[in-house]
Amino acid sequence: MTEKKVPFTLEQIKEVIKQYPTPFHIYDEKAIRINVRNFLKAFNWASFKEYFAVKATPNPSILKILKEEGCGTDCSSLPELIMSEKVGITGENIMFSSNETPAKEYLKAKELGAIINLDDISHIPFLEKHCGIPEIISFRYNPGPLRKGNPIIGDPVESKYGYTRPQIFEGFKLVRDKGAKRFGLHSFVISNELNRASYVETAYMLFQLAVDLKNEIGIRLEFINLSGGIGIPYSPEQTAVDLFVLSEEVKQGYEQLIVENGLHPLKIFSECGRMITGPYGYLVSTALHKKDIYKQYIGLDANMANLMRPAFYGAYHHITVMGKENAPHDRVYDVVGSLCENNDKFAIDRKLPAIDVGDILVIHDAGAHGFSMGFNYNGKLRSAELLLKEDGSVELIRRAETIEDYFATLDFSKL
Repeated sequence: MTEKKVPFTLEQIKEVIKQYPTPFHIYDEKAIRINVRNFLKAFNWASFKEYFAVKATPNPSILKILKEEGCGTDCSSLPELIMSEKVGITGENIMFSSNETPAKEYLKAKELGAIINLDDISHIPFLEKHCGIPEIISFRYNPGPLRKGNPIIGDPVESKYGYTRPQIFEGFKLVRDKGAKRFGLHSFVISNELNRASYVETAYMLFQLAVDLKNEIGIRLEFINLSGGIGIPYSPEQTAVDLFVLSEEVKQGYEQLIVENGLHPLKIFSECGRMITGPYGYLVSTALHKKDIYKQYIGLDANMANLMRPAFYGAYHHITVMGKENAPHDRVYDVVGSLCENNDKFAIDRKLPAIDVGDILVIHDAGAHGFSMGFNYNGKLRSAELLLKEDGSVELIRRAETIEDYFATLDFSKL
């Protein structure tokens, strides 16, 4: 079970709303820092580094916090590389894992000294042509039928990511012959997984592949990137992954396969995003309308452009009605947004306390893949992002979009 609480009172959030109207995303700095420290502590037995997946929460203020805690960044696009650079994250503190990548993005990654993690064997000649083979290089492994995925990523055979096993061996020999001297291995087969055995299985799979690479072609890896995929308990009925138990199980695999085969020391990397910031971000919205027809609806000033996971995945996000936390949950509502799409719903048939127009609703676990998956359909504007700082103050870290922003890329002069 997971207790769902918000890090502010009704009175505090009302004061925030006076300055920054709803809807907005707000992130809890203190909780993020504590969570990262806990994660790093769990893996302190290894030469370990977390490369935060920028796609989860692409905001420089968040990246700065994580940089201060010792994290790098996992980037997959030119803007993410530039954002990392602007925060002062450069060199091998960046892991560039991309697919179907334009040459200019590889060039920027090389300029920054990032570790390039290639997604396909055909990218080797492409990379060589446009910017050369770097001294350090990593490959993404797709185990195909050798491994089961999970519901979000699906069957690895159907996944567009990564090299086959034979291609991994061929690719490492190829880049070694072209001058690469330092090597890494990565795999991306799970996402939002609460079963820690799946993550541990990835570790064992990559550890064994490291042994095989050394024995069969003489490639000794410098690091293994376990990727991300650790889930968070969106529902109160779910339980968070115990990071210390997870780490101990990974350590057992490391000792059995890496240490016993003479491959120690081997660096261990991760690129978690959701698990780092997800539970510590909230979408704050105001109830605008109540509708009573065949069902009862609560209409918010937020919509799926602010948080698309419930509409896109049917995902559960907990909802707190501020000031009514202890009231009986004796009403059943669909909590909806204003888009011209009938799946624009944050909750369906959800038991909640009686809601009045003007009530403030907080949607939990919006700290990753919330703002970042936003869009402008129906002319909706992206909301602001705020940071609840450790001293209790609130800082604007991204202003809300304006109509002028929406029109900025249009040329009305040609009409």
